[in-house]
Order: sequence, then C-alpha cells, then structure tokens
Amino acid sequence: MNFGRGRSVVLNVGGTRYSFSREVLKDFPLRRVSRLHGCLSEQDVLEVCDDYDRERNEFFFDRHSEAFGFILLYVRHGHLRFAPHMCELSFYNEMIYWGLECSHLDYCCQRRLDDRMSDTYTFYSADEPPAGDGAEAPPAAEGRKWLERMRRTFEEPTSSVAAQILATVSILFVIVSMVVLCASTLPEWRAAENRSVEEQSRIIEAICIGWFTAECIVRFIISKNKCEFVKRPLNIIDLLAITPYYISVLMTVFTGENSQLQRAGVTLRVLRMMRIFWVIKLARHFIGLQTLGLTLKRCYREMVMLLVFICVAMAIFSALSQLLENGLDLGIKNKDFSSIPAACWWVIISMTTVGYGDMCPITVPGRILGGICVVSGIVLLALPITFIYHSFVQCYHEVKFRSARYSRSLSAEFLN
Repeated sequence: MNFGRGRSVVLNVGGTRYSFSREVLKDFPLRRVSRLHGCLSEQDVLEVCDDYDRERNEFFFDRHSEAFGFILLYVRHGHLRFAPHMCELSFYNEMIYWGLECSHLDYCCQRRLDDRMSDTYTFYSADEPPAGDGAEAPPAAEGRKWLERMRRTFEEPTSSVAAQILATVSILFVIVSMVVLCASTLPEWRAAENRSVEEQSRIIEAICIGWFTAECIVRFIISKNKCEFVKRPLNIIDLLAITPYYISVLMTVFTGENSQLQRAGVTLRVLRMMRIFWVIKLARHFIGLQTLGLTLKRCYREMVMLLVFICVAMAIFSALSQLLENGLDLGIKNKDFSSIPAACWWVIISMTTVGYGDMCPITVPGRILGGICVVSGIVLLALPITFIYHSFVQCYHEVKFRSARYSRSLSAEFLN
C-alpha cells in the first residue's frame, strides 16, 4: 500500500494514538507493525490490523493500550517489564500478538511468567499459529518446525521423549568412555598378555568417538547460526574432546610401530588423556554443571578480583617469610624458605588453610607471620564469595525454570 511520502502513519491502539514516519515503520522492531509497510492493498492491511482509515492514514488495533505502551518502552530503551496491575499471561498474550517472545522480558519478569505458567498449567509457544487459524502451514514452515524440533531434541534434554532418550544414550557413552580411560591406566591392563583386552578397549573407544562425532556434526548442521555454534563453550569442549583421537590415529598411521612412534609416545599419551574432557559433556544434561558454567561466565570479574587478592597477599607474605626464616641472621636458617618462590608454596597452602605441613616456619616471628597469613587468607577469600553465591543462586533458578518450561512441553507430549 502506498502510504505517501512524507506522511505520518498513525497507530490507534485501544484508543491511544501513536504517530510514526513511514521510514520508521519499515524497520519497526515489532513484526506486526513492520508488516504494514509491505501491504499492497486494503485487504492486506485488514489482515494485520482491525480497521483502517485511508483519509487519516490511521490503523486501528483493538488491543490493550497500557500493555502496548510498555512494549514501546522496550522498543525505545531495550527493557521489557510487565505492566502494573495486569495479569502476566494477558501481557504475554499481548507480546505474542505484537511479535515478541518470552526471551525479550527482563529476567525477573521471566521468572514471574514461569511461576504463573506453572500454577495454571499453561504453556504458550510463539511458534504455534494463533487460535482459529485452520490453514495448513506451507512446506517451508513445516521444514522450519522440523528443524526447530531437531534443535530442541539435541540442545534441551527435557524438551521431548526423543530428547531424553538421546541424552540418556549420550550419558552412557560418556560413562563407558570414562571407565575405559581409567582402566587403561592400570598396569595389569597394559601388560603384554592383555593384548586382546587392549584391542577391545580401542574398539569401544572408536565406537564412543563415532557417536560423539556424529552428534557434533548433526548439531552443527541443524544449528541456526554456524559461527555462533562454533563459539559456544560446550561445542569447543566437544571439539577438544574429539580432535585428539583423530590426531593420534593419524600419527599412528603415518609413523607406524617404529622408533618414530616411540619418540611421539609422550604426545600420544597426552592426546589420549585429553579424553577426560568428555566428562564435561555431562553439562548438557545436568542442571548443576550448567549452573556452574554459567556462574563462572558471569562472575569472571569477581574471580579475577579473587586471584588478584591472592597474588598480592602471596607476594607480600612470601617476601616477609623468606626474610624472617632465612634472610636475617637470627641464628636459625630454615632451608625450606631459601627463596621467595619457595616461600610462595607455603603462603598459598596457608592462605587456603590446606596446611600440608611439608614446610613450616620455625622462628617465632615466622610463626606469628604464619598466623596473620592464615587469618588474612580467610578474610580475602571470603570477600568475593557473597557476590559469587548470589550469582550462583540466580543462575540456578534461571537454568531450573528453563528446564521446567521444556518439562511442561514434555508433559503435554505424553498427554497427547
């Protein structure tokens, strides 16, 4: 539809009028509003809005005006919160109408919405067509739905029955590979008379690697953004866990059973030991590990601050302890504190209250300094813990509610 150059477009939402320019309407963040720019006839316009006044170029929407006002605040400032004194589900219904999803809400409002959905056993999905629309989806839409279902199957273990089965099989492969890895380090396992057992372990290892490789390839193929997929930490861990096996196989093929292989033996052992990264794959299936990873990601500043505290204290106490135990002529020289780097080991185990006892001060000033070191270590380690704890609790609730959302979808699948 030709709105006319230089003319403003008026949106009348529940009696409240909003005026926009034609250029703004073209790239408007709300999908329903931006669709108006592509309308070629009045019939197309009426499929988007409830009524249209050609003379005033005004579009009428019979929707909640206060909710739309809060949605416009999100368009302008990037923060979307619930309108006061309005049902969360009703506001969410308005969001879906204008083309927004639950992820656009601020985290506190997402939790309120999840709680309300849990109480009413209601599950909304922005991918579902609106009620009353009996038209069949085109093949392209069916293909997108199939891809989205596949993504959820591989990314969210609680999203469907197939996802749970896939997650269970993946966990079993991880457990089997870890058992084989641990058993392969036993002296009896590597004995000459156990060649058959070693061959069987290699076969099991190859099967596990084949499963992990196929899983990684499928997840890469069905991902929306390939570059974003490669940058994700868990996917990087998958690559680090799989690649050493193929490198070791190639090295064995090219070197053979000769002296070159023996020279590369250390490298091969290191590559094979990197299979321990497979255990991190369990983070895809357990809320606790996901919470830990998300907490470390969000609290890296606090973690860096904690390391800075420890390094500063280590530098001070190691220098003082070396001076008191070995640097001064007090009649007693402690050989364990012969240098500042050697004293750093005593400082770190004292500040963390581990206290192996393999080295300790023997002079009175050194023991007084040791007591101060222990107390200061407790205080310094406790300072950032509060921030990390609150972030951990927040991350745990976030991951838990996300898992609960997919669990409701799984319950609906069983009922259907």
